[in-house]
Amino acid sequence: MSFYNNLLNNKPKLLSKIENMTIKKYTIHPSSFVSEKASIGENTQIWHFSHIREGAKIGKNVNIGQNVYIDKDVVIGDNCKIQNNVSVYKGVTIKNNVFVGPSVVFTNDIYPVSGEWSDSKIVETFIGEEVSIGANSTIVAGITIGDMTLVGAGSVVTKNLPNNCIAYGNPAKVKSEDYRKE
Repeated sequence: MSFYNNLLNNKPKLLSKIENMTIKKYTIHPSSFVSEKASIGENTQIWHFSHIREGAKIGKNVNIGQNVYIDKDVVIGDNCKIQNNVSVYKGVTIKNNVFVGPSVVFTNDIYPVSGEWSDSKIVETFIGEEVSIGANSTIVAGITIGDMTLVGAGSVVTKNLPNNCIAYGNPAKVKSEDYRKE
């Protein structure tokens, strides 16, 4: 049996980690790499070929799809769903109850140059509570997406988006405000 078939046929394992005398339970597929220095909340599931770096803080009841990259010191709240092929780079904070569609990319450097990298170039990005980000969207560094906002598929978010709106396009523009009445 090939290496990849062996990985695919292995069932995810329920792991326990003792932190501050509390046993935390979460599931990690054997093909994924999760740093021992990452914090993973209870009932979180991490699927095939994902990579979670040191210092990442992932909340409870989070579902991380296959081939997801979560960089150092990223913060992801509770009850989030991160779909397949998403990249979340250092400097990004995602609040609770957020849906991130397949192949979304969060950047962290406004002016990237090959061979000239340092943490001083990181620009922080904040994603509010109950946000939904559609497939193949790009979230440019340094923006804030307000609570309960919907970003349409394929959008390029280059500016802050307010709470409770629908935005889409390249660049993403607000198309509807107060779309979720309470």
